[in-house]
Amino acid sequence: MNNAIKPSTDFNSSAVSLVVFDWDGTVMDSVGRIVSSMQSAARLAELTVPSDFAVKQIIGLSLDPAFDILFAGLTEPKRDLLLHHYREQYLVHDTTPTPLFAGVEQVLQQLKDNNIKLAVATGKARKGLQRMFDQTGLAAYFDYSRCADEAQSKPHPDMLEQILRQLIIPAEQAIMVGDTSHDMKMAQTIAMPRIGITHGVHGRDVLSQFAPKAIIDSIPELLTVL
Repeated sequence: MNNAIKPSTDFNSSAVSLVVFDWDGTVMDSVGRIVSSMQSAARLAELTVPSDFAVKQIIGLSLDPAFDILFAGLTEPKRDLLLHHYREQYLVHDTTPTPLFAGVEQVLQQLKDNNIKLAVATGKARKGLQRMFDQTGLAAYFDYSRCADEAQSKPHPDMLEQILRQLIIPAEQAIMVGDTSHDMKMAQTIAMPRIGITHGVHGRDVLSQFAPKAIIDSIPELLTVL
């Protein structure tokens, strides 16, 4: 059964000229690897290992604020060690699969065919996103992207504001698609329409708190909204 929340009556999908996607948990099913890599890094750094739930709540944030939440009071040497171990785990040692969610490329192609610009706003660093672009071949679909080392961390709207300025598109003609409260809040802050997706971190109970125009359960459902 399709449990998606239908678009609100004040949502004019024909006015949308830009769709901004979060990456982890929205485009790519990478939540599992992020969780296990963070837990392994904590163990190697001799820190208290956070729960699955705790790690999921920081997905989408830049690593510095994420570390502050998960490991309060870290010294700089310990922070550097944790960062080293996390990157090593995620990039080299952790073999948890990180596939694209089903239908992603087909949806991106359809949106491009409809003359809608596409962008990415992600908690990944630029090197990390570029690595994902190279692995997936999706870079050509996106007109612009902003990463954690190029803007203030979500939920601050800096990433979205940079994207809107670069592409010269007003917030009301764009839409943010993401799986976390961080995605929804940063769009809500600048009155940018938003669509929550439930196949990543947060469910509809959390996403609905940020007045999204719709909540969907899979990327292909996006085409029924736009």
